[in-house]
Amino acid sequence: MVHPTVTGEAARLRQRRFIGVMLAAPFLAAGAAVTLVTSSLGAALTVAAIFAAFGLCWFAALLVAATGHMALAGRMALVLGGLALAGAIAAAGGLASPVALLAVALPVETWWVSGSRRASLPGALAALAAIVLQAFAGYVLPLGEIAAWHWLLPLAWTLTLLPRAAAFANPANSLPAEPTGDRLEDVIDAVVLRIGRQGEVLDASAKARSILKLAPELLLGTGLFDRVHLSDRVAYLTALADMREDAPKRRLELRIRLPREGSGAADNFRPFSLELMRGEADRDLFTLVLRENDAVSALREELAEAKETAAAAEVAKGRFLAVVSHELRTPLNAIIGFSDMLLHEMFGAFKDPRQKEYVGLVRESGQHLLSVVTSILDVSRIEAGAYATELEPFRFVEAVDMCRSMMRPLADAKSIVLATQIAPDAGEINADRRAIQQILINLASNAVKFTPDGGSVVIGAKRVGSRLHFWVSDTGIGIAEEDMANLGKPFMQIQNDYTRRFEGTGLGLSLVKGLVALHDGTMSIESAPGEGTTVTISLPVNGPKRRSGAPSGVLAMPAANPKGDRDGERNGSLRKTA
Repeated sequence: MVHPTVTGEAARLRQRRFIGVMLAAPFLAAGAAVTLVTSSLGAALTVAAIFAAFGLCWFAALLVAATGHMALAGRMALVLGGLALAGAIAAAGGLASPVALLAVALPVETWWVSGSRRASLPGALAALAAIVLQAFAGYVLPLGEIAAWHWLLPLAWTLTLLPRAAAFANPANSLPAEPTGDRLEDVIDAVVLRIGRQGEVLDASAKARSILKLAPELLLGTGLFDRVHLSDRVAYLTALADMREDAPKRRLELRIRLPREGSGAADNFRPFSLELMRGEADRDLFTLVLRENDAVSALREELAEAKETAAAAEVAKGRFLAVVSHELRTPLNAIIGFSDMLLHEMFGAFKDPRQKEYVGLVRESGQHLLSVVTSILDVSRIEAGAYATELEPFRFVEAVDMCRSMMRPLADAKSIVLATQIAPDAGEINADRRAIQQILINLASNAVKFTPDGGSVVIGAKRVGSRLHFWVSDTGIGIAEEDMANLGKPFMQIQNDYTRRFEGTGLGLSLVKGLVALHDGTMSIESAPGEGTTVTISLPVNGPKRRSGAPSGVLAMPAANPKGDRDGERNGSLRKTA
């Protein structure tokens, strides 16, 4: 019952003795109440006195057990003990009664608890005060008569001294000696446990209170195993099995659950390093040394700080790109607009044909830069979860027809056949029309760009259950397996002997992945070098589900899948097919 925060053996022994005295004293007080109070004040007051004795004494014991502080409870116990002794002496007939011998109990019990003669002085003062006060108790309690059976009370208390006689005879040995530094538990800053063959804890050192924040008694039996993290238990049991098979030593890293700090619901697992050693005398007894793994703790703290820094940098990057992209759109629109006016010779003809050619180049460059800026802005909005969408039902073939009309001039320039394979059951889809058209345009543009002259590009679609599957396949240069991990990352392009000559920003596929993820869709890529590429998109026909907390008209980006992050498959799966 001693509080875990009390780590000193001497202090723990004092508290154990105090709690023991407070738990046993009410029984002696109850006997005194029955023999002394009943005859003069009746059964009702006797029962009240018994309940008061048990309540007050046990309250003092629980107060010490709960707080670990004995000063207040000790003073309260002395005051109540003095008052109770004064009342008992008065009820027994005064100082001539054998009950007066119980005055010796207060200093003796104080000495027993504190282990110091000097500390027993308050007990002697309390006993003296009780003797003085008993003379005034007659004004409150009726005086009793002296009887021979009054000797039973001091005799009962004297009997309690018999099991404590050895400690009274040699008080210097009653308290544990201070650590001398010659034991393993006292030399190292670790928890030392003695365990049996099956892993049961037989003994735990006192440092469990400061390192594990647990009383050693809580680790006995299977207490340690129950606190090992579930995923680390196999390694722990394997190490025990090795020790049973005569392994001299085993070391491993594991996580142990400590008491929760505060009101948080999460379990407080901390990393520890464990070392198992075999005893020299008893081969079936193992010594387990448990140390805090400071290196792992420091790495976890650094990792948490690095994640926060990376998250802040990602937010700053997104804001920067969004602001810069927005500011670039205004002058670019002016450049493109005035270039159109000059090309149409609205204010007069050009004197030199090269002037019209240069203005055309300015317009083309402005349109290209505007498309890049628009893509950057869209990617930033998607990553920030602020991409505005308008869901509406529309026939999917309409989006395909619009995409074909836009891509046909580029395909004709390279003699590429741009075909469609739209199944009759493709029907309607509830989605953002602009986003779906953007997906198709980006995929078809990539397919045309990376397909050699004379090749073919096919846009297909079919209904599979409650989802619409559509794809864009080409007969282009294909993608190598080692380049798959970089697909879909912003500003990343596949760099190899085939693709070095192709221009682009690397934002097209990244934008596609973001738009697909916003629609609760999936994306897969099947490709091989020289055999073309097929990009397949799967979207729910009834539209994506609105996520809680997202404003109206905005689809929130779903949380990233950690597994997908590791495999390079965030917001859609990418797979390589030979």
